[in-house]
Amino acid sequence: MSGRIPQSFIDDLLARTDIVDLIDQRVKLKKAGKNYQACCPFHNEKSPSFTVSHEKQFYHCFGCGAHGTVLGFLMEYDGLEFLDAIDELAGMHGLTVPRENSGSSLTPQQQAAAKAVRQDLYAQLQDISRFYQTQLRQSQAAISYLKGRGLSGEVVKRFNIGYVPEQWDGVKRKFATHAEAESQLIEGGMLLKSDNGRVYDRFRDRIMFPIHDRRGRVIGFGGRVLGDGTPKYLNSPETPVFHKGRELYGLYEVRQAHRNPERILIVEGYMDVVALAQFGIDYAVASLGTATTVEHLQLLFRTTREVICCYDGDRAGREAAWRALENALPLLQDGRSLKFVFLPDGEDPDTLVRKLGCDAFTQQLDNAQNFGDFLFERLAQDTMGGDAGQHELANKAAEAIIRVPEGFTREGLITQLSRQLNWGENERRVRDLFNRLQPGGQSPAPANRQANKKIKLTPIRRAIALVLQYPAAAAKLPTMPDLAELSTPGMDLLQSLLTLVQRQPDITTAQLLEHWRGHDSGRALARLAMADDLFAGEHIEQELQDIFVVLINDYLAGRIEMLQQKSRQGGLTAVETQELMLLLSESKAGNN
Repeated sequence: MSGRIPQSFIDDLLARTDIVDLIDQRVKLKKAGKNYQACCPFHNEKSPSFTVSHEKQFYHCFGCGAHGTVLGFLMEYDGLEFLDAIDELAGMHGLTVPRENSGSSLTPQQQAAAKAVRQDLYAQLQDISRFYQTQLRQSQAAISYLKGRGLSGEVVKRFNIGYVPEQWDGVKRKFATHAEAESQLIEGGMLLKSDNGRVYDRFRDRIMFPIHDRRGRVIGFGGRVLGDGTPKYLNSPETPVFHKGRELYGLYEVRQAHRNPERILIVEGYMDVVALAQFGIDYAVASLGTATTVEHLQLLFRTTREVICCYDGDRAGREAAWRALENALPLLQDGRSLKFVFLPDGEDPDTLVRKLGCDAFTQQLDNAQNFGDFLFERLAQDTMGGDAGQHELANKAAEAIIRVPEGFTREGLITQLSRQLNWGENERRVRDLFNRLQPGGQSPAPANRQANKKIKLTPIRRAIALVLQYPAAAAKLPTMPDLAELSTPGMDLLQSLLTLVQRQPDITTAQLLEHWRGHDSGRALARLAMADDLFAGEHIEQELQDIFVVLINDYLAGRIEMLQQKSRQGGLTAVETQELMLLLSESKAGNN
């Protein structure tokens, strides 16, 4: 990315988009008063609790808590990253996404040219994928290899599998027709340039598996040798459009087969994904020659509620599973499940599904080990016996559990830890342990209290919520310079919101929230934007002014008290004495 996307462009994009229309294309909405409702697409429910506000351009589920703007919906429902969601929305309106320089020396024209180059690379990779598919149809050896692996023509076509002949320059001759195209294919990882300047194909004599991004564009390839050559698998390198740690082979195909897959299976190889699909298990993905990263897991949990990791049962496989578990802990909020299947020695998903068949293999997935059981099993193996081992296990487990978001999942792990340590149902000792680890000495609150906890609407929070939910009314307020003098927590945020709505009187709730995306205050603002206990009437402007008066008076009263206390101790300066006299005078006048 050559620079930041201007906030003004995001505002314009949101202004052009009606969240009701966009969501209705994916989830059928029904009118309910001034809002629209549906059963939530992000969790299973029988009665609708998913609400979409045309006025706020904001969605909120009262059941699972999902909420956000149209960009947030695209990210959650379509499984897109933020920048991809921007591109998707811009494409719907025929707009080109601009980039600010943000330290880059590229001009807007150069940025547009760079994007055009990326688009050319996508097109080239797609053409190369078609070329590989054509070559497969002409190679009896490659066809025989795939048939020998038990793959049907249908599954080969579904995954666009191809073949590259044993030539040094097949792709180069066909696609590098001029210097610019050659340079682009080198940058895109399809050609290599030796030290002596010779340019040649990266892939030769391999079965080719095209890798698609979430939008279905070809971004790279994995190649598997037909015989016993090395390396057995060769992947595209990191390129401007391909980043291994953020992509998963087969995820696009899973999303094509299932809008909301109940679960997704992570395996190691391309052939495992394809072989499982051949047997009807069409919800498998593979990491691209790298460990399962946080980005992989975030992407998967945006797509499904249950992720099953399928690894070899040897030491290396269990180490890979442990790394995946450590990466997943902060993502395991309530409603998400992580499980593990460990394969017998000498087996991989490809061979095992052929040996067992679909039903028996699926049964293994149904009986997968829960992440909590794997966590305690692994920790118990790594600790010594006796009281010292119990103490070590308690601390290691608590350090892992505390990374899990607050909720029923974390509470279940705490109970499981208490039983693992034979501390019985009385969890006081576990709570004391968490109290020592938790920042500020606060032990985690029970899940049921957290789930039902409502925001306490102090005057400053109520003012922020009113500005968020009724920006048009807040825009009509006169400027109140006295607010700038207040040091009340949250006042800077309120001031920023007021400045923004007065500068853009037609701004929506959604646009306001997007200004704080990625900021520390963003989550708190989103909660206030969907606070349903405001009970606001028709006179929003007057109520806001009344709150401001209360805030100012509270501040003045506190200031007077502080100065009087200091005066009693004989420590006022001449300036402070003058300030106290003025404040007392204003206070007396205000009470008359």
